[in-house]
Amino acid sequence: MVLWASAGEAAGPRLSAQQLRALKVVRHRSELNLTALAEILGIALPAASRLCDRLEAAGLLERVPHPGNRRELQLLLTPRGRLVLTEIAERRSLSLASVLAAMTPAQRASLESGLHGFHRALDAAGSEPERQDHTGQ
Repeated sequence: MVLWASAGEAAGPRLSAQQLRALKVVRHRSELNLTALAEILGIALPAASRLCDRLEAAGLLERVPHPGNRRELQLLLTPRGRLVLTEIAERRSLSLASVLAAMTPAQRASLESGLHGFHRALDAAGSEPERQDHTGQ
């Protein structure tokens, strides 16, 4: 998460963790409207609206008429929004590779073992919130 957030802060425009998460949710959910985004992010509708206002002003998101319901607006990433997410993911991957390269083979093996244990425990607990809204990477 630290690498993802720092990659977002280095992006142009600077994006908060909440803005990054919103962009990722919109990228993975077709026909998403503002109400659904607010629910997924766990924020109030006015806060989601302001968040989308800022992303739209930055040219990363657009609100278009929903094809199935003229009274709703659908949230879509702009080409620039997709490009920014791609650049952030690339920066994050490079940062992660650098950190992993600085670790000893034994430390990397321990990390891998610990992550496998974490995922088994998560699956056993039946709680996968990041996977459900497609925002975990």
